[in-house]
Amino acid sequence: MAGSVNKVILVGNLGKDPEVRRMQNGNPVVNLTIATSDTWRDKATGERKEKTEWHRVVIFNEGLAKVAEQYLKKGAKVYIEGALQTRKWTDPQGVEKYSTEVVLQGFNSTMTMLDGKGGGGAGAGGGDSYGGDMGGDFGASSPSSAPPRRVAASAPAGGGGGRGSDMDDDIPF
Repeated sequence: MAGSVNKVILVGNLGKDPEVRRMQNGNPVVNLTIATSDTWRDKATGERKEKTEWHRVVIFNEGLAKVAEQYLKKGAKVYIEGALQTRKWTDPQGVEKYSTEVVLQGFNSTMTMLDGKGGGGAGAGGGDSYGGDMGGDFGASSPSSAPPRRVAASAPAGGGGGRGSDMDDDIPF
């Protein structure tokens, strides 16, 4: 293959509320800590095991940063797409330090809030588009990638010609 790909996809929960800073030009920068867990059953003991990984995420995309600042809270479930970047710096004692982070910057970044109505609400994306109260896709991905939607239940087969009150409960638009 002639090129290369640097893409990270995570689905996890925020370990703490977003940390928001402002750059000198006033643009927000948001730091997230996302936990992802893997579970399995130990073959020797039959015991269920779990391993949690913590990921540092930095949002430079202004639209996504505004949404994270307004709507994300500790425990919120999110889907993110970004790129890996490693920073290097020297601490006050002269020791070189490294940090690898998932960076959401530009149009190749996506954030989708996966919680329902009670768990975080809506958000915005790379194009500063705002979703409804059910969450949605907030990245600058292609127009064909649709946000998750709830589908209203259909009337039972052979159901009469009534108003269909079950259809009125949760209209997705």
